[in-house]
Amino acid sequence: MTSKRVVGLSQEEMEAILRSEADHRCGGIGEQKVCVRIDAIAELPTRFGTFQIAAFWNNRDGKEHVAVMKGHPYGGADIPVRIHSECLTGDALGSLRCDCRDQLEVSLRTLAREPNGVLLYLRQEGRGIGLLNKIRAYMLQDRGLDTVEANEALGFRDDEREYAIAAHMLLSLKIQSIRLLTNNPRKIAELSRYGIRVTSRLPLVIPPNEHNRFYLETKTRKSGHYMDFSGIPHLEEQGESVRVEGMKEGTN
Repeated sequence: MTSKRVVGLSQEEMEAILRSEADHRCGGIGEQKVCVRIDAIAELPTRFGTFQIAAFWNNRDGKEHVAVMKGHPYGGADIPVRIHSECLTGDALGSLRCDCRDQLEVSLRTLAREPNGVLLYLRQEGRGIGLLNKIRAYMLQDRGLDTVEANEALGFRDDEREYAIAAHMLLSLKIQSIRLLTNNPRKIAELSRYGIRVTSRLPLVIPPNEHNRFYLETKTRKSGHYMDFSGIPHLEEQGESVRVEGMKEGTN
């Protein structure tokens, strides 16, 4: 008896996508003229659900970013999407200084319940400053600085991440529009700037702990993140409209 295969890209569809991507070259998007292409697609059973994973080559940083896909998001509209930046200390080591692992796990569980969805895992450690500098920033935070002040003391902006690669990854997947799982309004603005249609924001509610409450409060106060410190879950049908500074009410 053969097991029932979870609906996703078929082997034939994978091969067709890889053939069409093999010779992809474009002028790129964003200030760095980023160009990406899909190089490999495989099955990915996880403790959160069964997914497929697509690995991307890009012409900018040599880092290997991936898309974790639920169902058949390729070419779809209003696809639930989470853009998650790598965090070794949180994702792999379970650090309580941030909420990264909780966000990753909640996102994967949320997408696993959806018929279609995508999680983009970007290799942008430490909000784009790298692992070594992140630990340096932690050292400064241990001495009393907040997360923004620590970055600035090291000569960085609050957030050095950029989303041209993420936008191109979504374009490579032919996704027409997305519902973005995020608390960060900058992600919405950046993706919109690169031509990605964001139809709504899905809040990502993570209750704080004693170690990361100040960090999360700083992100809310200084970085403009939308946070709910009560930890009360938002039902999926309560997805909020996109809010971008300067955008007229009622538009996406």
